[in-house]
Amino acid sequence: MHTYSFCDRANRRRWWAQTSGLFLGGLTSAQASMATTSAPRAKTVLFVVANGGQSQLETWDPKPLAPREVRGDFSAISTSVAGTQFSEHLPRLSQRAHKFAVIRSMSHEDLDHGSALYLTLTGQYHARRSGNPLPAATDWPTMSAVVKRVRPTQDTIETAIHLNGPAQIPINIGAGQNSGFLGPDFDPMLLGDVTATDTTLPGLSPLPRLDVARRNERARLLQQMERPAHTDSIATQRHHVLYDRAFDLLDRPSVQHAFDLEREPVALRERYGRNRSGQACLLARRLVEAEVPWITLFWNHTGRGQDLAPDDTEEYGWDTHNDIFDALKNRLLPRFDQSFSTLLDDLDSRGLMDRTLVVCAGEFGRAPLVALEKNFAGESPGRKHWAACYSVIAAGAGVQPGQVIGASDRRGAYPATESWGPWDLTATMFSALGLDPDSHFTDKAGRLFPMTTGQIITPLYA
Repeated sequence: MHTYSFCDRANRRRWWAQTSGLFLGGLTSAQASMATTSAPRAKTVLFVVANGGQSQLETWDPKPLAPREVRGDFSAISTSVAGTQFSEHLPRLSQRAHKFAVIRSMSHEDLDHGSALYLTLTGQYHARRSGNPLPAATDWPTMSAVVKRVRPTQDTIETAIHLNGPAQIPINIGAGQNSGFLGPDFDPMLLGDVTATDTTLPGLSPLPRLDVARRNERARLLQQMERPAHTDSIATQRHHVLYDRAFDLLDRPSVQHAFDLEREPVALRERYGRNRSGQACLLARRLVEAEVPWITLFWNHTGRGQDLAPDDTEEYGWDTHNDIFDALKNRLLPRFDQSFSTLLDDLDSRGLMDRTLVVCAGEFGRAPLVALEKNFAGESPGRKHWAACYSVIAAGAGVQPGQVIGASDRRGAYPATESWGPWDLTATMFSALGLDPDSHFTDKAGRLFPMTTGQIITPLYA
């Protein structure tokens, strides 16, 4: 009935095949030095994360012929691709279905937000599966940190940037968003609410009469005051990394330009939406133009903030246990439809899609049965967590648009065709940058770790 056990065993066999070579002398120096594939398809990966678990049944995989307790309250509408239907509350994205591909048979085993988000951001199961672990120094590094380790760049603003984060589960910062065992040097640059102030990078505008020489002198003084030899905690290391990064950004005027949303026309900012997710999408497009290799954009910073702030749309996440139809119809889907469709249009009109892989995924989907849960806020039914089958979308960088890959059963509960996991999405995104998913990366001690246990989702390029 389920494909889980087979997939798990297959992944373990793949891991053993990779790692056993390390100890049996079967690894070449090229493999050990983090080999790359023949040619990158993309200069940038833009990974949009729908924090909380976006319902496949109310977005990309509606079931209009199923009983109402399965299909829900929404209707399905035709799209620009014949024979493909989306939710009625995604009219703009339905008109642009020919611009991206949908995978309807994603599947894994983790059933709680914290560890499932960790899986989504790292491509690896957490040791504490189906739980909400806090970040730890022993965590597997987030994908953007691996890219920063394997392919650091000096030619752009940053190798890896996280926008609109950190992701909260629902109020604690979730694991899988930092560099883990690689150490703070490889943490992605993190930006929170880009609408909170007039400047995206407050405090980093050069002060009058503070030239480079004076800034360098201040940096040396700060180093002498705050870096005693005995201070080596992870928190202190991360603090010093942030100081170094701030001084580096001050020395590069081009950085201020890239992060300055005020340079954008007012009409375009309105098209994206004057809200956290909309303006984060606009900033992501500017960072794509600046050729930042990896951008992770958290669509919503909290998975279920509506429990504490039911009247504030900014706090809504995709974890819709109860009141799912009200939350999606009036809060989540209108903004998503507006901002994400504008992002695709903007990238396309500027000729950036060919060199940008755009992926949108949540940590899992929602259950194929509408029901009221007594232990959660809300008075109308919703859907529980569901990892057995969900949908993601991908566009650009050679992805064949307008296709649907895989299929779910008639209830949207289980894959009816070959399934794919977050580890395969990881392999696909790494490969797009020219990184070989079968190669390895090293930590500071020189220990070897596999890039991923997944395989490239080749039907995307069919």
